[in-house]
Amino acid sequence: MIDLFTAATPNGHKVSIALEELALPYRMRVLDLGAREQKQPWFLAINPNGRIPAIVDRAEGDFTVFESGAILIYLAEKTGRLLPSSAKGRSRVLQWLMFQMGGVGPMMGQANVFHRYLAERIPAAIDRYQGETRRLFRVLDGHLAGHEYLAGDYSIADIANWAWVRTYRWSGVEVDDMPNLKRWIDTVRARPAVQRGIERPPSSIGERRDNDEGARRFAEEARRMVETGQSRAEGV
Repeated sequence: MIDLFTAATPNGHKVSIALEELALPYRMRVLDLGAREQKQPWFLAINPNGRIPAIVDRAEGDFTVFESGAILIYLAEKTGRLLPSSAKGRSRVLQWLMFQMGGVGPMMGQANVFHRYLAERIPAAIDRYQGETRRLFRVLDGHLAGHEYLAGDYSIADIANWAWVRTYRWSGVEVDDMPNLKRWIDTVRARPAVQRGIERPPSSIGERRDNDEGARRFAEEARRMVETGQSRAEGV
């Protein structure tokens, strides 16, 4: 049995999607990020960085894994699925996984902060992070012109990137001029395990419009978290 510590975020959904795809038995504990449950000592013993997601593999002597990309690799290697065994095939998957970890996730995350959560509007920062998100999307769109999935067969690279890219509207970015990316988003979304994974726990953002009540509540909670984090960083 695997214990999953998570929340309704793209990084959290990477792992729940993978667990559903791999049909691994797991229990889910949703952390209250607004109450900073992820910073409590019991959770810091699992993930010293105090972020979700993290897992504890009870079948492997309570082995803990944190960082979403590392969790995906661990689960793929544990089952022998969603990650090729050949050196070249494995490298292709890991290249696109790192593309998400080092590019798509951080840039979309910053776009979300400046576009959605900060009370003060900083146009230069919004333009910077939305622009870099679009650039990364164009890289994906160009690659997907000649590939059904990112690295050969469907893999953890697709799971990682899709969990973030599907929330493009939340970052204030559209993909109407990227037909290959749109096709891939729809193809991955159609997978039953993916549909189950993004409901564990349910997300308030996804691709919803600004006037969605759940999205508004999510934005308000995230704004409080950002403001609290700033206050703590400044010693307030």
